[in-house]
Amino acid sequence: MDSGCWEPKEGCCRLCLWKGFLGEFSNVTFFIFGPLMMFLMYPYAQKRSRCIYITWILFMVIGLFSMYFHMTLSLLGQLLDEIAILWLLASSYSIWMPRCYFPTFLGENRPRFTCLVLITTVVSTFLSFLRPVINAYALNSIAVHILYIVFQEYKKTNNKELRHIMEMSVVLWAFALTSWISDRLLCSFWQRINFFYLHSIWHVLISITFPYGMVTMALVDARYEMPGHTLKVRYWPRDTWPVGLPYVEVRDDKNC
Repeated sequence: MDSGCWEPKEGCCRLCLWKGFLGEFSNVTFFIFGPLMMFLMYPYAQKRSRCIYITWILFMVIGLFSMYFHMTLSLLGQLLDEIAILWLLASSYSIWMPRCYFPTFLGENRPRFTCLVLITTVVSTFLSFLRPVINAYALNSIAVHILYIVFQEYKKTNNKELRHIMEMSVVLWAFALTSWISDRLLCSFWQRINFFYLHSIWHVLISITFPYGMVTMALVDARYEMPGHTLKVRYWPRDTWPVGLPYVEVRDDKNC
């Protein structure tokens, strides 16, 4: 995930070099969580859609491009990182966006919605080359729409499990975004106190936030797309541990 420092300013070079060094290693969580979530979510993918694997492949691609960016601090590395994030968001929208939030002119037709998302993503990919400096802000602004959907679904449900995972997703995202903004806007301050870790913290937090967000959307989506099935949230490595990686277990209501 980019630091916005592909062209270091004078007085900020040392901090950017440290970000690059630490950023390379903090991306290891993408390569751990990606394959692990593919394994944990396998039963869900078989029931819902195997296209879900695309999101986890893109998740790992983000880690790869982010590592490349922090190794080179190049504009190309920044663009590859941000374009991968854009396509990850697009694939997630196509799979999990509830039909009731589709634009009215599409009705509730998911194939048409997927085509619209694809066209918008292709156009946005080309536009990202015009003003690279605004890409990171534009990508983070998409979170406003996602938060709107989460808030609307939060009001609709009394399911404590779903509410908890929604709350955790928002809190983790808020902490991650705070780290990113602080790192980006207070560069000289962090340099003065020799604190070079905020961007690495952003990497780790956002890599944890996505599994929580994915499980949140899977639970919301199941209400609309998986009648006859109940999704139970589980945590790896153990449900009883205070911290864990969330995934869903699919239960057939006919067998309950």
